Amino acid sequence: MSFCLMDGNEAVAWGAWAAGCRFFAGYPITPATGILNAMLAILPPAGGICLQGEDEIASMGYCLGASVAGMKVMTATSGPGISLCSEQISFAVGSEIPIVIVDVQRLGPSTGSATRGADGDIQFLRWGNSGGLPVFVLAPTDVKDCFELTVEAFNLSEAFRCPVFVASNKEIAMTKESVAIDVRQPRPGRERPAPRPDLPYLPFGVNGDQKVPGFLPIGGRTIVRQTSSTHGPDGYITTNPEEIALVQQRLLEKLQGAPEFFSLYPEKTNAPPDFIILTYGVTSRAARAAVKLLNQEGRNGAVLALKTLWPVPEEIILTQTRHVQQVFVIEMNLGQYINEIQRVLPHKQVHFHGRMDGTLITPLEIMEVVRHAR
Repeated sequence: MSFCLMDGNEAVAWGAWAAGCRFFAGYPITPATGILNAMLAILPPAGGICLQGEDEIASMGYCLGASVAGMKVMTATSGPGISLCSEQISFAVGSEIPIVIVDVQRLGPSTGSATRGADGDIQFLRWGNSGGLPVFVLAPTDVKDCFELTVEAFNLSEAFRCPVFVASNKEIAMTKESVAIDVRQPRPGRERPAPRPDLPYLPFGVNGDQKVPGFLPIGGRTIVRQTSSTHGPDGYITTNPEEIALVQQRLLEKLQGAPEFFSLYPEKTNAPPDFIILTYGVTSRAARAAVKLLNQEGRNGAVLALKTLWPVPEEIILTQTRHVQQVFVIEMNLGQYINEIQRVLPHKQVHFHGRMDGTLITPLEIMEVVRHAR
C-alpha cells in the first residue's frame, strides 16, 4: 500500500468515491471548498456528476433528487451553509432519502471566522431538523479518519435510508498528512434494502421487524411516491394519528435501535484507568498526548475518543468508564456534548474544559485540567 500526502478534505472526497458516490453538489465556502474542488477532479473522469449549486439549499436539493433516482450522493459545507439547510435535512429524514452531508466546522456563530476551527455545530447537527428525529453524526480525528468515516457514512446512509453527517473541522480539513490509503480502490459497501418481490411495492412499507423500507428509484417502471408531508406506507399524505405515530416511531427506532452498527470508537482500555478523558475530533490528538505525559508522571489515565456522536453510544460510554470515578470531557466549544455525558454518567465526577476562540486545545491545557481536578 502506498502512502498519500493529502488533507482532510481530499480524503473525504476520495472516501466518497471509494464508497460509490457518483454525484456531488456543493457551494464554495471556507473551509469546505477543498471537497468541491477535489470532487470536480475525481467525479467527471469517472463518469460521475459534480455540480456547483447557486447556494447550499439548492446544492442539497440537487443531491436529494439524484438520491431518489438511485445514486449515492454527498454535499459539503460549513456552519453558515448547514444553517441554511434545515428544511432539506428534515426532508431527507422524513422521506428517508440517503445522503452524506460533510460539515467542515469553523468558528461561529453566523459568519464567524472562516479560517478558524471549532466544534460549534455538534448540537445543531443533531437537532437541526423539524421534529427532532435522530440522525447519524460521525466525527473524524485525522486525515485517515476523514477517508474511513466517509466510507462508513455512506454505508450507514444507504443501509438505513437517512442523512449522515461527517462532522469535520477546519484543522483536520486543511492540514496535510501522509496516510497509508489506497484511495483508488473501491470499497465494498452496504446498499439500500430491496423491496420484497412477492408483495406490492409500498414506498414506505415495512414487514414484520423490518425498520427500513425497500427502495426503488423514481423514474422506473414502478410508481414511487415521495412527499415531505406526513405519509403512510403508500406515500400518500395522511392526517391519521395512528398511521403518523407508527411512522414516527419507526424513524426513531431504526437509528437508535442499532447501536452495534453505528457505535465507533478506537480505544479499548486494558487495565482499568483511574480517569478517562472523553473527547472527539481533532482534540482527541491533544488528549492522547496529554494522557501519555500524565501516565509518565504516574497518573493512570486513558482516552475515549468517540467517532460516533449521535445517536449517543451510551453502552460504549458506560462500559469504558465502568471502573473510573472521574471523567474529563474536552471540547472545542463552550459545552455541547458535556450534557449528554452527564446524563449517561449521573454518578460520576464529570469535569468539563472547553474553548471556542479559534485556537486548538493543547495537551498542556488538558494536563492542567486533570492535575487541578478535585
